[in-house]
Amino acid sequence: MRILPPLTALAVAAILYLAVFERDRLTEHSLGAAPATPAADPAPAALPENGPISVVGLTSTATQVQDAVIARGRTEAARQVEVRAETGGLVRSDPLRRGAFVTHGQTLCELDPGTRPQQEAEAQARLREAQARLREAEVNAEAATRLQEGGFASETRRIGTAALLESARAGVQSAQSALDAIQIDLSRLRITAPFQGLLESDTAELGSLVQPGNPCATVIQLDPIKLVGFVPEAEVDRISVGAMAGARLISGREVQGRVTFLSRSADPATRTFRVEVTVPNPDLAIRDGQTAEMLIAADGVMAHLLPASSLTLDNAGTLGVRLAVDGQARFAPVTLLRDTLDGVLVTGLPDSATVITVGQDYVTEGTPIILSLPQATP
Repeated sequence: MRILPPLTALAVAAILYLAVFERDRLTEHSLGAAPATPAADPAPAALPENGPISVVGLTSTATQVQDAVIARGRTEAARQVEVRAETGGLVRSDPLRRGAFVTHGQTLCELDPGTRPQQEAEAQARLREAQARLREAEVNAEAATRLQEGGFASETRRIGTAALLESARAGVQSAQSALDAIQIDLSRLRITAPFQGLLESDTAELGSLVQPGNPCATVIQLDPIKLVGFVPEAEVDRISVGAMAGARLISGREVQGRVTFLSRSADPATRTFRVEVTVPNPDLAIRDGQTAEMLIAADGVMAHLLPASSLTLDNAGTLGVRLAVDGQARFAPVTLLRDTLDGVLVTGLPDSATVITVGQDYVTEGTPIILSLPQATP
């Protein structure tokens, strides 16, 4: 058995142990120096405990800015109706295809009259007969009245003649009613468009049988078109009917209109209020059901334009800014209105305020400060 390889391995292990774990001790013995102490980090610049802290600020004056309520919604046709048949019959008109433009009063479906013309002729004949009986009864009643006045006829005869007259009048009214009903039924054979718009479905096919209440076609009106959105109850009081509104559709198109409806009742599930904006759509390019992001003009508010870096939080996590008031730092909560390219618009501050823009994170409530205001550039 060879002894040399195990001894070599032990020697190498011992050297590695000394080189890794006992390096500092070997260095001290070799140099004869005292153990080195780790260098202490440079102490931060001590701030005076009671002395003022230098900060930089700016004097801001509130200005009137236009505000808007943001709502997400969709487009909706101004009108949409499913035109239904009021009487039954076979369709004898060629169908109009979906997407066709129709005008008010244009025929959508025309039904075969069947035996209705004969029924109308019979009703007219019955009416003429009833009118003849009425004229006869009127003559008899007038004659009976004169004879009774001259003492040549009894009261009983006059009363009987008057009864016949009333019966003849009732017969005329009944015949006229029957004729009117048939004529109305004949007028319902032609189903027309109730308003100008587009066909959303094909009209009833030629030869199909429709019954009262069956659909003939669906017509929608897209000019003007409505933008329908829902606003939370915290924002609804800022909107009024007639206010200007703009919207950006999902396609990128931007449109403008006015608020024409604001709901007085909230949706029970979402506690939001429906708002409708009417927008012109003469080219019919805006379709029903497109997603839209709406901006509804609200009353203007007084706001300050500040750098976004001036915003800070207090110990409770409230968003605000630090103000310079009588040589001390004061915290003032603010409400973020919106972000702009030049800064942020905030509300909740006095009309004029000196806001700390540099050093606001190094001071607390009541800290004495030395304020520096940047000079305005000419």
